[in-house]
Amino acid sequence: MKFKNTIKENDVTDEKLYKSRRDFLKSSASFGTGLMLSSTLTNSFEIDKYEKVDKFRGSDDELTSFKSASTYNNFYEFATSKDAPASLADSLKPEPWNIEVSGLANKTGVFNLEDLIPKQKIEERIYRFRCVEAWSMVIPWLGFKLADFLKQFEPQNNAKYVYFETLYDPEQFPGQHRRVIPWPYREGLRMDEAMNELAFIAIGMYGKKLPNQNGAPLRLVVPWKYGFKNIKSIVKIKFIDTEPLNSWQQIAANEYGFYANVNPEVSHPRWSQATERRIGGEFSLFNPRIDTKIFNGYGDYVADLYKGMNLTKNY
Repeated sequence: MKFKNTIKENDVTDEKLYKSRRDFLKSSASFGTGLMLSSTLTNSFEIDKYEKVDKFRGSDDELTSFKSASTYNNFYEFATSKDAPASLADSLKPEPWNIEVSGLANKTGVFNLEDLIPKQKIEERIYRFRCVEAWSMVIPWLGFKLADFLKQFEPQNNAKYVYFETLYDPEQFPGQHRRVIPWPYREGLRMDEAMNELAFIAIGMYGKKLPNQNGAPLRLVVPWKYGFKNIKSIVKIKFIDTEPLNSWQQIAANEYGFYANVNPEVSHPRWSQATERRIGGEFSLFNPRIDTKIFNGYGDYVADLYKGMNLTKNY
């Protein structure tokens, strides 16, 4: 399915951050070229050599401010409180960065991220982000399609899933000194999910290099799934033929499933998922709750992936 322009011009209100970049898709069939990315996105990657494409505005809501999106973070590798990662994130050194690729693919090994990124088409995607804790944001990501990134490793036909792993290094991630999670953090997708056009690898946000506390230097973004599925600071990718166990399944399988699809009709055992609280502004903790949408509003793009499945059982 090709992208549709799903945002109205007067819905983007964070003008101080974003007014200069309020251009729209002119066609639902393809992306145009010409998004100029700031050279501050990264120090080592040569951004001007990338093929640049326009933004996909995948939300009809106001943008969350950069300040809120970069200071209200779940990143237990740093700390369990949401305000702490931003103050602790300088310990992470995202350059240079290597990714180990293994499993059922023709091209495997250890790759330097600096060699992999210039092969990708850099895009901007404005996506809703819905946490399993029932809060949400709207974030403009910079990056590239996960499908394109994975295809360069030539997955074999018997690869049914792709597995991801976060860096394990307690010196860079002080929160890993505590066994809050069985480190390293692990996640996975079915291959058809990974190849969906919405699945994305982010290396930046708000026109800037991805902050450490948001998962630098690269993180997964799958906007129809709860936020814990969006694994950060990825160092391992493995193509496999059996469903992997993700970290939150390992911790509490009765509360967190493999799919983690946003579904307002399936409550978490300890709270309802029917509504969410949008983060942003000085009084965001008191913002009125809004209705949560099935697949976070992206059903037109992803519902067919789960046709015939019991979405209550396969949560």
